[in-house]
Amino acid sequence: MSRDVTQGLAAWLAAGYEQIGEIVIRSSEFGGFDLRHHADSGRDDLELHSTPDAARHLANVDAAGEFRPLKTAPNLRRGWRMHLPDLSALRRALDYFYPAMLGALASDEHRMLPVVHLRETLGRQSGMYAVTKKITDRQAQAMIGEVCPSAGGCLKTILWRIAPELAVESLPPEKFEREVNQLGGPGRALPMLCHEVCNLLVAKAREVVKSEGKAPT
Repeated sequence: MSRDVTQGLAAWLAAGYEQIGEIVIRSSEFGGFDLRHHADSGRDDLELHSTPDAARHLANVDAAGEFRPLKTAPNLRRGWRMHLPDLSALRRALDYFYPAMLGALASDEHRMLPVVHLRETLGRQSGMYAVTKKITDRQAQAMIGEVCPSAGGCLKTILWRIAPELAVESLPPEKFEREVNQLGGPGRALPMLCHEVCNLLVAKAREVVKSEGKAPT
């Protein structure tokens, strides 16, 4: 597969992938592509958008109008439909909905996506976040189990471990499998890959250490 992300997207669609995150992708009968929230399949009363730039606003706020700091959280608002004329527009819209996820997948397929484990990420922290290095394995397992579940947390497929020799055991095995639709549905979904701990989890680690103190492993 080409490292060109747009061409990679074409190949994924041709291979039968029809979803990414909460978005279902369909070829339109009028040409181009039709996007909508997976929970809106079958509805015909959706607000129509025809440019990929509309995805920027749709991705930024939830149903209550609140800012979405984590674009891969399962809280994308419903009630819209997007018709896009071609593959280039589709790729641009998906980059707004799920920034960098297509690029990460293309890199992973070429074995060019570096995986950084939790301990390594926390080991690089300094200043007010240096305290995160003190998190225990027990605290880390509990924190990940609270923050990262696909149901209510994040729809990414996790590639990292707590340390090279220590797997995450506080999430179900499916959370680490690329071919699993993290929404639990039957549609074949492009995996959104989490190859390194995000800033939100680092901030949570600081909160955990500060509130609980360092406990024995």
